[in-house]
Amino acid sequence: MSAQDFLVELGTEELPPKALKSLGAAFLGGIEQGLKAAGLGYAKAQVFAAPRRLAVLVEQLATQQPDRSVNLDGPPIQAAFDAEGKPTQAALGFARKCGVDLEQIDKSGPKLKFSQNIAGQPAAGLLPGIVEASLAALPIPKRMRWAARREEFVRPTQWLVMLFGDEVVDCEILAQKAGRESRGHRFHNPDNIRIGKPSTYLEDLRSAHVLADFDERREIITKRVAELAAEQNGSAVVPADLLDEVTALVEWPVPLVCSFEERFLDVPQEALITTMQDNQKYFCLLDANGKLLPRFITVANVVSKDPAQIISGNEKVVRPRLTDAEFFFKQDKKQKLETFNERLKNVVFQAQLGTVYEKAERVSRLAGFVAGQIGADTARAERAGILAKCDLATEMVGEFPEMQGIAGYYYAVNDGEPSDVALALNEQYMPRGAGAELPQTQTGAALAVADKLDTLVGIFGIGMLPTGSKDPFALRRQALGVLRILIEKQLDLDLAAAVAFAVDLYGAKVKAEGLAEQVLEFVFDRLRARYEDEGVDVAVYLSVRAVQPTSALDFDQRVQAVQAFRKLPEAAALAAANKRVSNLLGKAEGNVPSSVDSALLQEDAEKVLARAVTEAEQALANAGSYRETLERLASLREPVDSFFEAVLVNAEDAAVRGNRYALLAKLRGLFLGVADISVLG
Repeated sequence: MSAQDFLVELGTEELPPKALKSLGAAFLGGIEQGLKAAGLGYAKAQVFAAPRRLAVLVEQLATQQPDRSVNLDGPPIQAAFDAEGKPTQAALGFARKCGVDLEQIDKSGPKLKFSQNIAGQPAAGLLPGIVEASLAALPIPKRMRWAARREEFVRPTQWLVMLFGDEVVDCEILAQKAGRESRGHRFHNPDNIRIGKPSTYLEDLRSAHVLADFDERREIITKRVAELAAEQNGSAVVPADLLDEVTALVEWPVPLVCSFEERFLDVPQEALITTMQDNQKYFCLLDANGKLLPRFITVANVVSKDPAQIISGNEKVVRPRLTDAEFFFKQDKKQKLETFNERLKNVVFQAQLGTVYEKAERVSRLAGFVAGQIGADTARAERAGILAKCDLATEMVGEFPEMQGIAGYYYAVNDGEPSDVALALNEQYMPRGAGAELPQTQTGAALAVADKLDTLVGIFGIGMLPTGSKDPFALRRQALGVLRILIEKQLDLDLAAAVAFAVDLYGAKVKAEGLAEQVLEFVFDRLRARYEDEGVDVAVYLSVRAVQPTSALDFDQRVQAVQAFRKLPEAAALAAANKRVSNLLGKAEGNVPSSVDSALLQEDAEKVLARAVTEAEQALANAGSYRETLERLASLREPVDSFFEAVLVNAEDAAVRGNRYALLAKLRGLFLGVADISVLG
């Protein structure tokens, strides 16, 4: 079967830069899906996306659908016709499904059947519908109309190129008649550009100062920005999202180095970087020590005969932004950070839970409690807590919300606060996302845990539990943050005690009954997903959850021990034995004796097991870790197996029977000191 290249390019006004990459990917995906549904084979398909165009090139696309046969089974004959031989609704419905009259249906077998050979259609006639369907399915939250037309798209359309081989596909899509003329760079080559054939598309546009390949433009920007940064003895800050956005803004990228006055470097560099990245789409430069240089890189969309004019223009544009940041910083420093708490007395944290200042007071006391538990400085944790939210009322954070915590750090340093207190004001928000940085100071860790627990307890306490789709206070992220800090920083905090303390601090503002248990369950539930991501079997997590440790660090140490235990050759047998013991003890009548009476031990196997259990108890007194404990308990496999082979637990003699239950309870208690390994069986 013959094949030809196919090209479609939709020209528009400038597309939204943050969405360009996803629009291109969706356009390609929709066309590929349509081609496969139509049975049209092809060798390769790729997308091109630039500010004013979306295009897809399909190489070696079949010119014709293959012929195909349709064989459909219908209802049984007895269900297709009634006693008088008249067709039922089942028969008529099957005929409608097949698109034919009932007379054309095969009635010779036990079921109605329909067979038909369908000749393949030419691809050229199918392509307009495939392209239209793909464009209609693009992820566009809000479509627009233009002029007096009824067609809708993300931006007004300007031209349409559709070529199949050397021929134009005759169609009209989104108010544009298909042709072979594209458009070049808006300034360098504003005239129409003739596309000779699909395979010359990229080079035809390149000759008109348009780089249609998104990845090519991205690579050019990345490479040139790095070169310019090196020339300035620095390195560029190039966030992936910003790089994609800048790539989507230009057809012919020309990176240029600009500068600003060094006096602005007295302002926190995070504020300067934020405003240059978010508002101006510039790449900032850092020196070898990570300090901001008074230079930045902009990416122009033209090759200028006088690039100094472009550089000067960008420098003029950025100066007011930096001046604003400088002004806010100087204004805020005119008063002590702590005085901003007065403003927070009028700022609501949550309608039922009071003001942000009241939250700061609670967090201060809770941070002190947490600090005392983890060996940090209580007084400094409390001080950090009372300052924690002050910067929310500053001019700097009002203008740059991303500066919360960071601004507090700079103002605390300016006020002469201890370094760990100042750092804690930023560290309270850590980790800011999955895998993000954790607090480095003990004070910061105590404050971060306290802030998150206060939010969890408060929001749960008024019944605003997160649902599958809604979690406005990011409670899942808060809980995961608490767990990461405690586990990864090896902080042994009794979460049950901390949560209970947090509940008491809220007083009558929350419904306290059952609240602590609810919060703890929510927090420890987050560990399940964490361990699944790490490749830990859910049974291991459940075995530890069954014994309900209240320290996240302790919980993790038990999980790691059980995970290692599972790899031992004795693990499966001991897990099965524990399950059997658990079932037996669950059915025991009356109270099981608290100790084993050696005089009532009759069988050799139970005497051996009793000695082994006693020896294990003594050995475990010196065990240094849960892993060592389970490794030593693995030696009980043989006496346990022998016991169940030779001893009847439910002996007729009640005293003997009770003594055997006591022995099994003692055995099970040794394992429960780590986890309920019966869950593994």
